[in-house]
Amino acid sequence: MDSGISSQNPSQNAALKLSQILTAPNQLTLVRLAFLPFIIIEMFAGHYGWALILFVLAGLSDGLDGLLARLLKQQTLLGQYLDPIADKMLLSTVFMVLSILHKIPWKFTVMVFSRDAGIVLVSALLYTIAGLRDFRPSIFGKANTVAQLAAVVFVMLFQVDRTKWVWVAQKTFLRATFAFTIVSALHYVYLVGLRLRAAGHHAATAPK
Repeated sequence: MDSGISSQNPSQNAALKLSQILTAPNQLTLVRLAFLPFIIIEMFAGHYGWALILFVLAGLSDGLDGLLARLLKQQTLLGQYLDPIADKMLLSTVFMVLSILHKIPWKFTVMVFSRDAGIVLVSALLYTIAGLRDFRPSIFGKANTVAQLAAVVFVMLFQVDRTKWVWVAQKTFLRATFAFTIVSALHYVYLVGLRLRAAGHHAATAPK
């Protein structure tokens, strides 16, 4: 008999998946995704103040869901995948819309999308070919996410408050995003190499 989830009947599997979705942290992650269409609508309407408020609320929910997962001991496999997917969808889509609206130069958005698409493709290949599942973000990946968040905040804020310090801040964080996108992508390639070598060594030393 197979062990784990595979030995359970379909109704048990469905109940298990539903219980993961219904945890408070995962519900917050889904709420964060629900903010996205309203942020887009407000940006296209030129209401950048409201778009900024919604974006900040979505960002706060990102920190809160991780905190709740630890405090309530509700860390799930679904949450490990759902949380970064929600982050990427939120940031990448907002970058795209701001470029369409000529608020962010396209070179920054192209860099963001190229890195994210490359990571998703490589991760899928590694999972399929080598069975690797450890895709935790590096320190440079986290720094890149922070730079992207700050860039979006100050780009939106500049549409409301056109003071010099806001202009300087948006330029600074856009350049930081560009730099960290390159550095984090190169570091990801390095980490992939390490994990592949470790997986190969484990396979070579495993008893047959």
